[in-house]
Amino acid sequence: MEFSTRIIHEDNIKDGSGAVMSPIILSTTFERGQDGISYPGGFFYSRYDNPNRHSLEQKLAKMENGAGCVSFASGLAAATVVFQSLKTGDHIVLPDDTYFSIRTILDTMFSGFGLSYTLVDMTDLDALRKAIQPNTKLVWTETPSNPLIKVTDLAAVAAIAKEHNCFTVTDNTWATPYYTKPIEFGIDIVLHSTTKYLGGHSDILGGALIFGENNQRYEFIKACQKLGGAVPSPYDCWLLCRSLTTFVARMPIHSNNAMQLAAYLEAHPKIDRVLYPGLTSHPQHEVAARQMTNGFGGMLSILVKGDRATALQLADKLQLFTHATSLGGVESLIEHRKSIEGDLSPTPDNLLRISAGIEDVKDLINDFEQALLSI
Repeated sequence: MEFSTRIIHEDNIKDGSGAVMSPIILSTTFERGQDGISYPGGFFYSRYDNPNRHSLEQKLAKMENGAGCVSFASGLAAATVVFQSLKTGDHIVLPDDTYFSIRTILDTMFSGFGLSYTLVDMTDLDALRKAIQPNTKLVWTETPSNPLIKVTDLAAVAAIAKEHNCFTVTDNTWATPYYTKPIEFGIDIVLHSTTKYLGGHSDILGGALIFGENNQRYEFIKACQKLGGAVPSPYDCWLLCRSLTTFVARMPIHSNNAMQLAAYLEAHPKIDRVLYPGLTSHPQHEVAARQMTNGFGGMLSILVKGDRATALQLADKLQLFTHATSLGGVESLIEHRKSIEGDLSPTPDNLLRISAGIEDVKDLINDFEQALLSI
């Protein structure tokens, strides 16, 4: 079956009632068999596994063409477990504009664990090679990046990492498996904040790791999920599976709206620069065109002509775009990232990050037109 058909029809829960939609199994515990040892239903305690979580993980693994999936209560919980799989003295290579909370996790939660990291421009492959040290174990990628919209050549990065016996993680939250499947380019682990496009309605918190193969690291992280307990609730898993049924319908609209909005803003005299991989002006447009299928995603960033105050004023004047954090919902959002990330952030003061929703694009452009007239 094709991608969209499989999401809707495969790995659903059948409970014998004839229900068309999968039920929510809220029970935290499950009955043993007559022998007092086995669990005929395959489940015994909801922290270890649950029918709704099992269904979700099966779906997500197939969407990324992976061998297995481990889901978590948030995207950062998923990222944290990856770092827990490292050992004292290990070194990590991170993108220089990685999602700022990744650096915060390493600087705070892991400050006493002997991990170190180097920031590098992942679009510069020579810089990546120079950043790898004898104790480097992990190369972390994020494409497109948040919020500077850099596009990483995943196949090239994966090849360099393998030369140095490093494993790779790609945060695929923005591209999603609709546009990019990193495992197909040699990436070992794919990370998702399922809060974003996979959830798609700004009402679910979750995260997931999808593995190219079920190896020792997969087993360790699966054990961390069970023992650490940072698992998504059955209801959140059910809600996310519900959202996945419209995933293929939503994603083209996000991408088409972002493309048209980017083209409009690039031509506007009050906008200094538009960062969107679908524009030929984007520095990695050729990489994006080779690596992203079905479109270039729903995320773009703009650099407003002016300073921080001008950017904040523009965000405030918009009426359809809500000035709020997060992304990937059906509604359009805009955010001044520097004020969220703080003084250590490399994000420019005049940058606004835009999550294009699935409203009519004419209304989105008209909203920007009226807002730009007032600044």
